[in-house]
Amino acid sequence: MTGVFADLPHPLLAPVIALCRQAGKVILPFWRSGVEVTSKSDNSPVTAADLAAHEVLVSGLKALDPSIHILSEEDANIPLSERSQWQRWWLVDPLDGTKEFISGSEEFTVNVALIENGRVVFGVVSMPTNDRCYFGGAGLGAWRSDAVDHIQPISARNQPGDGEPFTVVASRRHSSPEQEALLAGLSSVVGELKLTNIGSSLKFCLLAEGSADCYPRLAPTSQWDTAAAQGVLEGAGGVVLNLAGETFDYPARESLLNGFFLALPEQAPWRGALVELAKSQS
Repeated sequence: MTGVFADLPHPLLAPVIALCRQAGKVILPFWRSGVEVTSKSDNSPVTAADLAAHEVLVSGLKALDPSIHILSEEDANIPLSERSQWQRWWLVDPLDGTKEFISGSEEFTVNVALIENGRVVFGVVSMPTNDRCYFGGAGLGAWRSDAVDHIQPISARNQPGDGEPFTVVASRRHSSPEQEALLAGLSSVVGELKLTNIGSSLKFCLLAEGSADCYPRLAPTSQWDTAAAQGVLEGAGGVVLNLAGETFDYPARESLLNGFFLALPEQAPWRGALVELAKSQS
């Protein structure tokens, strides 16, 4: 990839953006086409689109650098004894938001993150339906691209502007009593909350581009659901924390399920209050 992408601050970032867009192109023929849905062992849905995108990404990532290991949602049955030896790997969700995809919504994405020693180096989140792509990483910056020849920097906002509501991003499909209690406590600190629902990893991207303020998740996710978008948010001046207020990371462990987390601007004046509220729910 050349042109506006040529000067990105990591040598693997531009080719991964191109790969994610390529995976999106193989997904689109299945979208709104009555694609057959099957269930995996955990009862989560999978379609031919997930598998087609997986093949594009895995073959492309291996071609980029065969020394970097790959953990994809569609090939995740890799024993801990093997994964614990990895220092550097790709964490891939070929089609994040499969339920949105099946329902005909546009809110599904292709996610790829580069992980080193359990920390996100950078992430790419691509929307196949409109060619929008978010990408970034801690210390690298963050950008949004709405076309192959377009790129613009994005940044998180530390608090809403005058007259703007405090916007919390919530999952359309997942909440919990703990999350509801956290939101009630947050409202007592910052005032009335506006809740915005959006599918897949786009929740992080709304924070990264300054369209929302907080994304608390006190309900289950998997590692591939969050890593790429975490990279985008960290590049935009945000953080993702566990409920103890520590940086959210991806160490090798038996379960590939995440703990609960908080996504927010790094310098948010209400950060301390939110962490204390979260500790009371942990």
